[in-house]
Amino acid sequence: MAMWLLNSSLLLLLLAAVSLQARLILPQDDGQLETKGQFFATPRDDIDEGNYRLPNNTAPESYKVELWTNVHSGARDFNGSVQIDLQVLELSSSITLHYRQTSNFTASIISRDEVAQAIELDVATDTDREFLTLTPKLATVTFAANTNWTLSIDYNGTLRGDMGGFYMSSYTDDDSTVHYLATTQFESTNARHAFPCYDEPARRANFTITIHHDPSYKAISNMPEDAAATSSGVTAFQTTPKMSTYLVAFIVSDFESTGGELNGVPQRVFSRKGKQDQQEWALWSGLVVESSLAGYFGVPFALPKLDQAGIPNFSAGAMENWGLATYREQYMWWNKQNSTINQKTNIANIIGHEYAHMWFGDLVSIKWWTYLWLKEGFATLFSYESNDIAFPEWNTYQIYHVNDYNSALLNDAAGAATPMTHYVQTPSEISNRYNTFSYAKPASVLFMFKNAWTDSVFRLGLNKYLTKNQYNSCDEWDLFESLQEAANEQGLSLPTTVANIFSSWSHQAGYPLLTVERNYDAGTFTVKQQRYLADKDAANQNTWYVPINFATASSPDYRNTSASHYLLNISEVAITDAQIGSDDWLILNKQSSGYYRILYDNQNYQLLAQVLADQPYKIHVRNRAQLLYDTYIFLTSGRLNHSTLFDLLSYLKNETEYAPWSTANTILTVFDRYLRGDDQYSQFSSFVVQQIDGIFNRLGVNEIPGEHYLNNYLRVVLISLACQVGSESCYEQSALKLKQFLLNGIHIEATIRTQTFCGGLRKTEDDIFNLVLQNLGASSDATDRSLFVSSLGCSQVPSQLETFFSSSFNESNGLTDSERTSLLNAAYSRSEVGLTASLDFLESNWRDYAQLNGSTKPLDLALRGIATYVVSTKQQTRLNALVEDVKTNGPEYVNDDLSTDIDSRVKDNLDWLAVHREPLISWLAAYNTVKDNGSPALTTSLATILASALTLLLWQLF
Repeated sequence: MAMWLLNSSLLLLLLAAVSLQARLILPQDDGQLETKGQFFATPRDDIDEGNYRLPNNTAPESYKVELWTNVHSGARDFNGSVQIDLQVLELSSSITLHYRQTSNFTASIISRDEVAQAIELDVATDTDREFLTLTPKLATVTFAANTNWTLSIDYNGTLRGDMGGFYMSSYTDDDSTVHYLATTQFESTNARHAFPCYDEPARRANFTITIHHDPSYKAISNMPEDAAATSSGVTAFQTTPKMSTYLVAFIVSDFESTGGELNGVPQRVFSRKGKQDQQEWALWSGLVVESSLAGYFGVPFALPKLDQAGIPNFSAGAMENWGLATYREQYMWWNKQNSTINQKTNIANIIGHEYAHMWFGDLVSIKWWTYLWLKEGFATLFSYESNDIAFPEWNTYQIYHVNDYNSALLNDAAGAATPMTHYVQTPSEISNRYNTFSYAKPASVLFMFKNAWTDSVFRLGLNKYLTKNQYNSCDEWDLFESLQEAANEQGLSLPTTVANIFSSWSHQAGYPLLTVERNYDAGTFTVKQQRYLADKDAANQNTWYVPINFATASSPDYRNTSASHYLLNISEVAITDAQIGSDDWLILNKQSSGYYRILYDNQNYQLLAQVLADQPYKIHVRNRAQLLYDTYIFLTSGRLNHSTLFDLLSYLKNETEYAPWSTANTILTVFDRYLRGDDQYSQFSSFVVQQIDGIFNRLGVNEIPGEHYLNNYLRVVLISLACQVGSESCYEQSALKLKQFLLNGIHIEATIRTQTFCGGLRKTEDDIFNLVLQNLGASSDATDRSLFVSSLGCSQVPSQLETFFSSSFNESNGLTDSERTSLLNAAYSRSEVGLTASLDFLESNWRDYAQLNGSTKPLDLALRGIATYVVSTKQQTRLNALVEDVKTNGPEYVNDDLSTDIDSRVKDNLDWLAVHREPLISWLAAYNTVKDNGSPALTTSLATILASALTLLLWQLF
């Protein structure tokens, strides 16, 4: 299914900073793991109460589904009829299908092998397993093995309201008229709600869909209309190829569409009326992405047409129904004036994901949900690869690196991580597999082998896999077989089989930590592996087949990302053919294509810090980003010290690319979050301003025509970080841009609107601040109102914040109840000034604030929220006094566990500071002292300072 929506990288890094006690997860061998040609779980033809799999005694061949709906009027009831051509595989007395929330069944079955009368069937239901069991009314009737039948079932259903199955959605137009529509979301186990069926991914069959609806509405489905069978109010569709039930889709609506065609594949984009002007980008992206994928795989799109539809009220994010991809409607709309560059990229990326499914998941489906990664991992990878082919100027793999790649590394380090291949059975278990281990991790593993085995081998292997298995269902071993054939044909020598190598990654949780130990005298190095866990002292014996490559100062060539060496499922390997000079830096994992972390010795880190400071372009951009990211993670887990990380970060003044700055922003935002209440905060802010002001002033706050695509992403990062740490240049430029917009109507580019408002309000005049506050009360646009609330909280002027907070008590200013109780959060989460102002306000007004919304206890929520950002004993003392005042004089406004929760939150913050503050402030003070004295030194590590001093002395002497 669809795109799994991820948490922000900042949140993930904050979580990663917590000391996790991770435990080793070994490959599953507990009766759950499904392997090729064998089930360790209960056999599928055993239908005891613990087995949710259908019995194997019958198999579907084709369906004729006919539905009647009056959704145009808002009616939820629908009627259905399904005819299933099936084969009986063994002597049987009953036939079992899936159903969900349908009723009033009447069923019969008739032989297709001989002329005979229809046999009436009794219907029994099992609501837990959602089984519909059909048994002849005459007990003497059975179904012989190897016979063919047509099963007919009539039934009634109700369009659901939870965005699953066959459900009702609606939208309200500009005239306040409500328009209803009926649509579907079947993955993973919801096709059974629309019609009784064999609702398992391997039970592929042909589908012929007919829908009866009001003539004013239009129906669309996976296939084009069958013109001969279609009439007013009745839309019939051509028969599909054999496909899985969860990929069937149909929509009955009054949608409008835009169409186009490329390479013989017609495409249309459907969405609510009045949005045709925003469909163009989704259409164009769909056309070029489909062409890119078909070209890469060497396999044409299999259906006669390909549609996209934006659905109001759509929970899945997006869905790869074969020939009819569906999306949340906001994931399809884009216009140059009001949409961001990020939205533009996201639309193309999501389309790339869903369109990749047209091959991986649709043309070739999975045998069971155990192998969910076999479609979602490919779809995630090719959401980037398709965009890289279609829009090479985007440099989209930088976006991959800071998003899915880093997300996978973070989540897969937890003790609760599960293998990519992991057996599940119940609908609930299946739903829980839509996570990192089915999306981002397999995408990262596949990307690793795409590079390690070369793109040509990988591409040929995928072509073989898709061609050989089209219209069928597969498991991972089928993929391994095709990749092995490709490797053999192209003469790729591997140290063992593809199956051995790849299964070491798919059958166990986690990933390797590679520890590199250099022999500087011999010019060689050793690589050791163990599973990376946040607890550095946790013992584990996990090993993988790890592809390795490297670059050095003497050979800084990153073009060839194929594996030059392997760790062969053993704990260490010596690389004796490297011949690296003792003064040369070494970096493993070219372009950061491998799925692992790398820990170097201190001397190599110093060499890397120096080359970053002098010639950052000598290190590939994704390696620069990952070097920062890994070093930060190693700091949080006690493997490295603060000086190593900040020695590396101090090169940022020379960095111009998005991925390193995005990574640095995430890291520095964490430190800012904890240090902002410190009396030495200026040491930190000065360091960051020194790093960022150069590139910030170069890019500025205005988009530049013709600039590199990722500069739009980079500018967002720079404005946010520079203004956060107090860059006067950022304050001035943002304030001017905001003022020009508010007073003169000069447009603010949509991509940086949020950052411009926040930065522009940090130290602005009262009249500008009050104008935005007035606009908040007057606006009817929910997006604008959210922006105004969030931005007003950015102010660093206490009197302005007092005015902002007090507006929560003004019942005539147009604020909603939820907005009134969100004002404090907008400030205390942003800065020390905002937190102090929030405490000031509540100390004087806590009772009135508590009564803003009695049902949600807003005061309790505000106090807990403030505690999350308390990072000094001074703040702690004030908060505790306020809590005691409230508990003594207004206990009804807070919950009983308030003090306990607040103490826990504050303790976590102070514990972090106890570990990190002193070494960090010491490094920053030394760095800033050196910079203030005008020294050319680029790091503050003792070794580097001494080296610089020695160089200066020798220069003076000679």
